Amino acid sequence: MNKKVIVIGAGPAGLTAALQLARGGVEVKLIESGNEVGGLAKSFDLWGQRVDCGPHRFFSSDKIVNDFFKSLIGADFTLVNRLTRIYYRNRFFYYPLQAKNALSNLPLFTVVEILWSYLKQRITPIKEPKTFEEWVVNKFGRKLFSIFFENYSEKLWGIPCSKIDADWAAQRIKKLSLWEAVKSAVFGNKGNTHKTLVDQFAYPHYGTGTLYERAAKAFVEAGGTLVLNKAVKRIVQDNNGKATGVELADGSIELADVVVSTMPLTLMVKGLNEAPTAVVEACNQLYFRNTLLVYVEVDALDLFPDNWIYVHSPEVLHGRITNFRNWCSTLNAHSTSSILCLEYWCFEGDEIWQQSSAAMGVLAEKELRKLNLINASHKVLNTHLLRIPRCYPVYETGYQAPLAVIKDYLTSIPNLLVIGRYGAFKYNNQDHSILMGLLAARQLLEGKDQQLWDINTDSEYQEKGAVAYEQSA
Repeated sequence: MNKKVIVIGAGPAGLTAALQLARGGVEVKLIESGNEVGGLAKSFDLWGQRVDCGPHRFFSSDKIVNDFFKSLIGADFTLVNRLTRIYYRNRFFYYPLQAKNALSNLPLFTVVEILWSYLKQRITPIKEPKTFEEWVVNKFGRKLFSIFFENYSEKLWGIPCSKIDADWAAQRIKKLSLWEAVKSAVFGNKGNTHKTLVDQFAYPHYGTGTLYERAAKAFVEAGGTLVLNKAVKRIVQDNNGKATGVELADGSIELADVVVSTMPLTLMVKGLNEAPTAVVEACNQLYFRNTLLVYVEVDALDLFPDNWIYVHSPEVLHGRITNFRNWCSTLNAHSTSSILCLEYWCFEGDEIWQQSSAAMGVLAEKELRKLNLINASHKVLNTHLLRIPRCYPVYETGYQAPLAVIKDYLTSIPNLLVIGRYGAFKYNNQDHSILMGLLAARQLLEGKDQQLWDINTDSEYQEKGAVAYEQSA
């Protein structure tokens, strides 16, 4: 392929595509608006330790994704024994479910309610569930939905579960069932390889961002050009609509034969030349959710054993807590303190998005003490706020229709590909985005359509092959 390619965004999808193209002999320029690579999966130094943007575990059963990971990380990773719990009504529930723990935490009457609600739903199921609420109630019964799905999901998405599309459930929890949960509780989790129930995950020694830092280094070594701190304003097109490069925020133009975009889909499309009114209106129907990450350094070593906790509790605003002390010892650099990360989700117009770093630090400490995850003897040493705009594409009911309008329009624009969580408006894990990048590069190098839009539309897509890791020394 004797062409120049510009890739917008050095997150998992963009960086992977750029690296593979450079390795294939293509002239590639990778343009990133920030000063680091990795996007939402980056790692960074904080108070003498290493942290990520919340919990990021690497898990894939797709061979080409695993091969990409191992080609860059080699033996420099640890297989972390996962411990994740759900906080609900001052109790902690192990996930996956453990019989003794669940039964001791729930009143017997509640257990009976769960089973009765489930049986009623099986007798009179919803034939074609269209919302997240209908899908989960259909699968587990309304009582279990109200305990373990409703509050957390509404915190995350900022809309009622009755307005969240069933696609979200179908992608994330398609293979789970109440019977599977009970079986897991009674017989353990042996032999279960479903990605939300895996017992271990691969984790690079110095944070999940190590994968992307090494990918960036390999990209430059392969002849690629990496440009940081340059924001792309829009994609440039010729008179026939063909993508011919990008315009940067400073007004300068970078020309190319092909553009691969991972910038937020709606922003990218609105910047195109004379996009039809129907396409612009479709963009206006899609929107993203923001995240506030509040890091809290506590003068303690053993606060709680979890990698992360899902907080299903309406009395606090945050929805998830990561404890980096429990991931990999190389992150902590022999420090005697622990770094926690609390996640708050919001829209740009919400009051909390405008809060100062100091105010969010005070709120995070207050909520940690309310949950008794830190007590009066624990001193908070430092807090830090990281704002991440437009990081969750919201699957509001019916989102497929406007997305289809945009997709059809984009497929008519020659030499333009969109990939990644932001770029394709898909709630990808990092392995999905890596796969998108790998296949986008393959499509350009081999000239064969790789059906990029289909990635992560069905949870079975990532169930091919077998995970093949060896424990690092």
